[in-house]
Amino acid sequence: GVTTRNGANYYSKAVIVATGTYLGGRVYIGEVNYQSGPEGMSPSLLLSDSIKNKGIHLRRMKTGTPARVHKDSIDYSKMEIQPGDKEIVPFSFLNMEKKYDIDQVPCYLTYTTDAAHQIIRDNLGRSPMFSGYIEGVGPRYCPSIEDKVVKFSNRDKHQVFIEPEGLSTKEMYIQGVSSSLPEEVQIQIYKRIDGLENVEFMRTAYAIEYDSIDPTILKRSLEHKEIQNLFFAGQINGSSGYEEAAAQGLMAGINASLNIQGKEPFIIDRSEGYIGVLIDDLVTKGTDEPYRMMTSRAEYRLTLRQDNADLRLTKKGYELGLVTQERYDLTIKKEELINKELMRLKKIIITPTEKTNNMLLELKSSPLKNAVSLYELIKRPEISYESSLIFDPDREALLKEIRLQVETQIKYEGYIKKQMIQIEQFKRLENRALDINIDYSKVKGLSNEALQKLTKIKPESVGQASRISGVSPSDINVLLIYLEQRRRGASLV
Repeated sequence: GVTTRNGANYYSKAVIVATGTYLGGRVYIGEVNYQSGPEGMSPSLLLSDSIKNKGIHLRRMKTGTPARVHKDSIDYSKMEIQPGDKEIVPFSFLNMEKKYDIDQVPCYLTYTTDAAHQIIRDNLGRSPMFSGYIEGVGPRYCPSIEDKVVKFSNRDKHQVFIEPEGLSTKEMYIQGVSSSLPEEVQIQIYKRIDGLENVEFMRTAYAIEYDSIDPTILKRSLEHKEIQNLFFAGQINGSSGYEEAAAQGLMAGINASLNIQGKEPFIIDRSEGYIGVLIDDLVTKGTDEPYRMMTSRAEYRLTLRQDNADLRLTKKGYELGLVTQERYDLTIKKEELINKELMRLKKIIITPTEKTNNMLLELKSSPLKNAVSLYELIKRPEISYESSLIFDPDREALLKEIRLQVETQIKYEGYIKKQMIQIEQFKRLENRALDINIDYSKVKGLSNEALQKLTKIKPESVGQASRISGVSPSDINVLLIYLEQRRRGASLV
C-alpha cells in the first residue's frame, strides 16, 4: 500500500508509481532554484526516500518548458500562418466517417535572430545548465534554446512555433524556446524573435530536474523484478513525452489488474505495436537520457502503421475486457470487408484490348501485353485504387478507411511479406522463454560481458536477451545450446 505525508494508509494489492516530473522535483530559473513540481505544484519528496530505502537506485533527469505569452502582444503579420488540416482525421477509428465542421485555431511559425542568440551567449554563465547547478540529463530531441545556440553555433536562426494553449485562454505556448535562463534574460531573448518585439509574459520558462529509476530493474509487464505487485510507469522509467507516459500507464494498469487476478501478464512485443518497442527498449537496454519513442526505433515499422492499429490491437483489447462488443464487431467486419475486396480484385482479369490500353495511357501507364488481374494492375505506381475504378465500374462503394487498407496492402505486398518473414524469425526467439532465476555463471561459453549483462537484466526470453547490448550472436547460440541441454535433461527425468 501507500502511506501519505499526513500518515494516512491506503492498503492495496498492487501499487503503480507514476510520478512524472514531480519526484524530487526542483525548478531552475537562472540563479533561482527551489523544490517544486511543474506549474508550481508540490513535488513528491518523501517518496524518493521511500524508493531508495527499497534498494532502488535513483538518478536525475531534466526537462524544460518555454514561456507562455499573451496572445494580444504578438505581431502575427511577421509570422507564417500554419493552418490546421483541411481534412480532419479523428484519433478514434469509430469516428473515421464523421464530418467535422470546426473552426480551427491556427499556429504560427517564426524564427529566432542573431540578436537573440547573442543575448543567450552573453548570459550562458547564468544558465544553471551551463554553470553546473543542474546534474540531470536533458532530452536529446527537445533541447533548450541555450543548447541549440551552443551545439548548432553555425545556425543563424531556429524555428519557433506559436501555439494556442486552448480556446478559452489568452496564453500562447512558444514551442522551441524552452529555457532555464533568468526571467529578465528570457524576456530580452523573446523580444528579439520576429513578431515578439512587444511580447508580454504570462508564465516564465523554466527547467525542472526530477528523479527516475533504471528501468532495467523492471519486467516487460513494468512490474519490479524482485518486489511483487510494484509497478512503475511514465517519466520515472526514464521516458519523456505524454504518449510515452500514457502507454506505460495503460500497460502497468492492465498488468497490475492481471497480477491481482493471478493471470499471465499482457505483453505487446516489438512486432505488435510501438508500445512493445517502447517498453522493450526501456527494460532491456535502459536509457541514460529522457527516452522518446520514434518510428525509427522500430524494426517492423512497415507493419506498425497508424492506419492498421485497430486491426492489430482491437482483438487484444477485447480479450482483456477493455474493448466493447460494438467496437470489436466493427473491427471484425472491417477486416472481413478488406479481405473480401482483396480477393475480388484478384479475380477481375483485365485483358490487353485497345480500350483498356487507351485508358491506361490516360492514366500515364504503359499498355498491357498480357492479361493481368486488377489486383496486379493496382501495384503500378501511377494507378491508385480510386483511379482503377474505370476498369471496375460496378465496384461497391466502400468506406475510405477500407479503401486505404486495400490499396496499402496491394502496393506494399512484397515488402510486407518480407517483413512478416522477419517477424516469424523474431517470434521464434521471442517465444523461447527464459527463467529470470537462471544462474548464468553455470552457462559455459558465455563471454564475461554477456554474463554480467544477462545476470543484471534477467531477460524473459531469448529474443530479449539478443537485444541486450554486449550480448553477441555467439552468446545467444551458447544460451540456446544450454536451454536444449536442460530440456533434454528434464525429459530424461
